[in-house]
Amino acid sequence: MQSLIGTGVALITPFKEDFSIDIDALKRIINFSIDGGVEYLVVLGTTAENATLSQEEKELIIQTVIEVNAGRLPLVLGVGGNNTLKVVEELKTRDLSSFVAILSVSPYYNKPTQEGIYQHFKAVSEASPIPVILYNVPGRTASNMLPTTVIRLANDFENIIAIKEAAGDMVQAMQLLKNKPKDFLVISGDDMIALPIVLAGGSGVISVIGQGFPKEFSEMIRLGLNRKVDDAYRSQYILSDCIDMIFEQGNPAGIKEVFRILGIAENVVRLPLVTVDESLASRLSVFVKNIDKNA
Repeated sequence: MQSLIGTGVALITPFKEDFSIDIDALKRIINFSIDGGVEYLVVLGTTAENATLSQEEKELIIQTVIEVNAGRLPLVLGVGGNNTLKVVEELKTRDLSSFVAILSVSPYYNKPTQEGIYQHFKAVSEASPIPVILYNVPGRTASNMLPTTVIRLANDFENIIAIKEAAGDMVQAMQLLKNKPKDFLVISGDDMIALPIVLAGGSGVISVIGQGFPKEFSEMIRLGLNRKVDDAYRSQYILSDCIDMIFEQGNPAGIKEVFRILGIAENVVRLPLVTVDESLASRLSVFVKNIDKNA
């Protein structure tokens, strides 16, 4: 799908000091990302602190993003979990007409076998009325969806059209790129190796840092897609310190601190997450205030 080539951003959920959703800040973040030139928005991914949101809050976020986006960019919705029947039920009952695809994480905690992962996504594929992006993130799920399983799913189900690959393993990403069907998209789920994956044949990234620095990061990915390697790596090395910093004390605490520095949203996270410490906040502040000088 051409609409999923480039930079997608996994939107945070901004909270007020009382931990309620800050709708005005969410609107600012959406417009900031769009104005910065990203290609699409991902709603209710891990970065949204999805696990701590009520069903009513999720519905509020979905409707807010749809309304504020107003058809400007393609939207992807996170629909996943470790209860296959529950995921299937949501796919069968939710109105997905505003979305171009779902992003569905490999089942976490249960630690299924590769056959279990295959059967889970077989059920997801058969239930989904729109295309499916697989999401492999072993650091959070405690199981790695192997390239052989991904390729099997890609070949067996026409609506499984991409993978967000976040194993942090360049060799594994290259195996996917080497063996995938022609039109299947390999999308980086790791900001730090997004550019190398693009240069190896990947289609882009679903990014965290991209919503904090949408102009700089999305341009870097476009340079990579256009094979302007030296210019792309110049941008990579400017952003690399900040990429490390925003994940140093957990996601999305780092990127929320960037938004606080930018004056877009408060840095409030829900337990069990906590905000970044003063040292990291200070280092992020120095980076944000100096990025234009480094560009």
